[in-house]
Amino acid sequence: MVKTRKDIKIGCITLGCDKNRVDTEKMLFLLSDAGYKLVEDIEQSDVILINTCAFIKAAKEEAIQNILMAGELKKASEKKIVVTGCFSTRYREEIVNDLPEVDVFLNIDEEKDIVDVVDNLFKIKEKYNCLNESRILTTPPHYAYLKIADGCNKKCSYCAIPMIRGKYKSTPIETLKIEAQKLYESGVKELILVAQDTTAYGIDLYNKLAIVDLLKELVKIDFWKIRLLYTYPELVTDELLYFICKNEKMAKYLDIPLQHVNPRILKLMNRPSDFKKTQELINKIRNMDEYIAIRSTFICGFPTEKEEDSEELVKFISNSLDYAGFFIYSREEGTESYNIKEKVLKKDAKIRQTKCEKAQVISTIKHQERLLDKEVEVIYEGIDFKRGKFIGRTEYCAPEIDTKVYFTSKIPLDIGNVYKVKITKIDFNLIGEVVSYE
Repeated sequence: MVKTRKDIKIGCITLGCDKNRVDTEKMLFLLSDAGYKLVEDIEQSDVILINTCAFIKAAKEEAIQNILMAGELKKASEKKIVVTGCFSTRYREEIVNDLPEVDVFLNIDEEKDIVDVVDNLFKIKEKYNCLNESRILTTPPHYAYLKIADGCNKKCSYCAIPMIRGKYKSTPIETLKIEAQKLYESGVKELILVAQDTTAYGIDLYNKLAIVDLLKELVKIDFWKIRLLYTYPELVTDELLYFICKNEKMAKYLDIPLQHVNPRILKLMNRPSDFKKTQELINKIRNMDEYIAIRSTFICGFPTEKEEDSEELVKFISNSLDYAGFFIYSREEGTESYNIKEKVLKKDAKIRQTKCEKAQVISTIKHQERLLDKEVEVIYEGIDFKRGKFIGRTEYCAPEIDTKVYFTSKIPLDIGNVYKVKITKIDFNLIGEVVSYE
C-alpha cells in the first residue's frame, strides 16, 4: 500500500534551550501544514523527530540516550528516525556510522527542508510549498518564545555555539512583528524574547543595536508582558533599562548571564573582565524607579579557578541577584578553554556549585521579601494537588527556571488568565490569595 502524508504520524522529542524549541515548533508546523499527522506519543508515531542540543557534555549524552531509546522503539515497530539540531550539526560526520538506527541526520540550516526529508523517507512525490509560515506551540498556550536572532559573534572561550550556529543573524523587525501578532492571536499573553544575545539584536541588519526599536514595535501588540532573556552585560544600555522600567507591557525582569565575578577567570573566559562595570550596572538596575528582577548564570570549576575565586563568587551571590543558575564547566573540543592545562576536579566543582546554590537561595528569599503583604499580578498556570493550591508566576519570574506563586481562590480560575494576588507568606516561593477577579 502506497502511503500518503495523511497516513504518516510524526512524534517529536525536543532537547536543549528555548531557541531550539522554536526551531522544533517551526518544523512541526511545516510537517502539519504539508499534511502529516502529529502525535504526542512517539510510540504511536511512524517518524521520531529528535531536535538535539550539544552545548555541554551532559546535553550530548542526553541526545545519544534519546537516539538509542528511539532505536529500541524502532526495533519493536517499523519507524524512521530523523535527528537534527546542534548535536547533529556538530557531530554528524563522526557519528553517522556509530548510530545506524538514525535514518537521517540534518544540519540546522537543513531544518527548513524537513517536509522534503520525510517525503523522501516514504518515497512521497506530492509537492509542497509553504504559503504561510507559522509555528505549532509546544509551550502552554499562554506563553511563547520569540527567537529574534540566531548564531553568535562573541568568542567566549568555553562556548561551541559560534562553531555550530555560525555568526549572529538577526531576523528583521517586520518579520518578527508578524510572528508576534500571530502568537497573540493564538492566545499567547506573555512573549519571551530569546537569542544567544538579545542585546546584540540588529547589529548585522541595521548597523546598530536595535533591541529597543524592536521592543517599541512589539509593545504595540496587546500582550500581558514581554520578557527579555539572554542579555549581554556590556550591551545593557540606559535606553533599554529606561524602556523596561517605564513601559507597563515589559516584564520587570532581566536575564544577564555573568558566568563569574573574578577578573582573572573572566579574562580567561573572554568575558567582560572589568567586573566593576558589571557591579555598576547591577546597582543602576537596583536604583531604577521600578523594581527589575535580575537573573544570571554562572560556571563553577572553570580551569584554573581557585577556592578563593569560588568564595568570591559565593560572596557576590549572597545578596546580589533575584535568581541564578549554576553549571559545572564542560570541556568542549574546539573551544579555546579546551587547551587550558590546569583543570578543576569535578568533585571540587560540584562542592563549589552547591555552595553557590545555597547562597542564591538566601539571596532569592531576601529579594522576595519586598513582595510580602503586597498585591501583585499573577498569571495562573496550574494546580499543585499536594499543596491544594493554584500555581502561577509574577512578571518577576520566567517560566520553569524561577520561583512560583502558590495561591488560593474562592472561585474557579482559568489557566492563562492574570489575577491580583496578595502575598501572605514566603518560603522561597511566594504564597498568597486572590483578591481580584478582573
